[in-house]
Amino acid sequence: MPRRTRPRAQDQRRQRHKDVLHDQDRRARDFRCVGCRLDVSVDAPGTAHRNHCPQCLASLHVDRRIPGDRASECRGRMEALAVFTRPDGEWMIVHQCLSCNELSSNRIAGDDSALALMRLALRPLQDTDRASRTLINL
Repeated sequence: MPRRTRPRAQDQRRQRHKDVLHDQDRRARDFRCVGCRLDVSVDAPGTAHRNHCPQCLASLHVDRRIPGDRASECRGRMEALAVFTRPDGEWMIVHQCLSCNELSSNRIAGDDSALALMRLALRPLQDTDRASRTLINL
């Protein structure tokens, strides 16, 4: 049966405008990874200032001195070089900017790829193994 439409009465209220349910400010800070093009949310367990991709650990040179200040003018791509642990056991990622060669360290986040972190941690062993094979072949 077809729907019947009634003319709107003068005293009937118009439908209320519904606010968007998403936090626009947080959504504006989300970013796309420069390495693997993954859409990354700034909300991350274990850190308040996410600036690296949880999948490939690539970053942008956005912070100058204080984590989260976003005051750097370089905006170059930062590559993850190594990991180290603080005396309290917290893991840190060392990044190097490919534009200005500046080094920085960032806390890992709870959702960072364990495989990517282990590859980064084992990279020095892989390099020494490759060097020893080269020496043997000489």
